Amino acid sequence: MLIKIILILACSLSGYAISYYASSEPLFIIKSFVGLILGLIIAFIVIQIEKEIRKLPLKVIIGGVAGMMTGLLAAFIFSFGLRGVSSVSAAGQAVSWIYLLIAGIFSYLGIVLGSKKADEFSFEGTESKADRNYRILDTSVIIEGRIADICDSGFIEGDLIVPRFVLNELQLVADSSDSMKRLRGRRGLDVLNHLQKSPNININIIDQDFPKIKGVDGKLVALAKQLNAKLLTNDYNLNKVAELQGIRVLNINELANAMKPVVLPGEQMTVKIVREGKESGQGVAYLDDGTMIIVDNAQKFVNATVKVVVTSVLQTTAGRMIFSELKEVA
Repeated sequence: MLIKIILILACSLSGYAISYYASSEPLFIIKSFVGLILGLIIAFIVIQIEKEIRKLPLKVIIGGVAGMMTGLLAAFIFSFGLRGVSSVSAAGQAVSWIYLLIAGIFSYLGIVLGSKKADEFSFEGTESKADRNYRILDTSVIIEGRIADICDSGFIEGDLIVPRFVLNELQLVADSSDSMKRLRGRRGLDVLNHLQKSPNININIIDQDFPKIKGVDGKLVALAKQLNAKLLTNDYNLNKVAELQGIRVLNINELANAMKPVVLPGEQMTVKIVREGKESGQGVAYLDDGTMIIVDNAQKFVNATVKVVVTSVLQTTAGRMIFSELKEVA
């Protein structure tokens, strides 16, 4: 904030001074005031440009500056042959404008090409984007919280990326008037705080945004494409959209399903029937990991412990379901 105040003062005072010393005496007060206003306007324009530049990745900024310098050098070389006609006054004025036009065109081309092609260069030695193994966290996986336990176990190491727009959405949920949403949002912030203290990983919060894309999911997909990164999520819809666009997705739910104990048809187990099933005569039980067990002819044994025999196992996107038949009451 102090630097911005200094910039505003410097621009406004400079505008006032330039107009004051360049004005004729009868109108110097009016022109000086106009110079002061123009200086203020220029300062606010510079501040706005600085806000927009902050949203850009560092490599894009470096590429744009390098491109502009290359364009100015090319403009200087290209217009070098025009110097010979500058001795003629009228022609000299035309040449000045032509040189300014060429410099503007080459600078524009340099900035655009430099910023667009910045991703083709590596500013971190010989490391390529594929070697960096970026993984982007979405809001759902942060709020859900299992990612913290996975990182603590050492199965995920390195850098995790949290975009600023995900952090903003998390803050919005934490400030919700709905008590349940507020609790979920605060849990997500606690999970992020825990991850920042983890010795196995580094949390990088980046300001890259996509103002033209509406919705956090669309921005996550665009960012993953730009960084050639993987998405860490447990959102089924985001998972499918990302996969359709060729983005690698690490789904926490799929990992949890893969880690569940294998149950084979014919295997016996002892379970407690906790409620009636949807179909007539069915009872429902659960394993310790939350896997649902459907038991035929067990409706009358609610709240009782029974022995069952597994008949089949169904794997769905929501998880694993085990179908069984009643053997005997335990």
